Amino acid sequence: MMWYDGGWGWGGWFFMSAFMVLFWALVIAGIVALVRYFTGTHHDRQSGRPHSSDEPGWGSKRAEDLLAERFARGEIDENEYKRRLTLLREHR
Repeated sequence: MMWYDGGWGWGGWFFMSAFMVLFWALVIAGIVALVRYFTGTHHDRQSGRPHSSDEPGWGSKRAEDLLAERFARGEIDENEYKRRLTLLREHR
């Protein structure tokens, strides 16, 4: 009984398996990206614009807010708060 290999051998099976895993990974990633896009998780809730770190003062303002929250929770003392706040404002 003759069996035709087709020239691919075991390498063909490995190639096809790897290709199918890649294909389904891309399909799933595409679905996740579409869901995130249409549910608006990448948009600002109030303005509808995407968050942008290149807006003037955006990153430093957020850092100052986080620092103030840590101070309010008592994670850092007043001296540490003032020192870090000064450092943040110097490097705007």
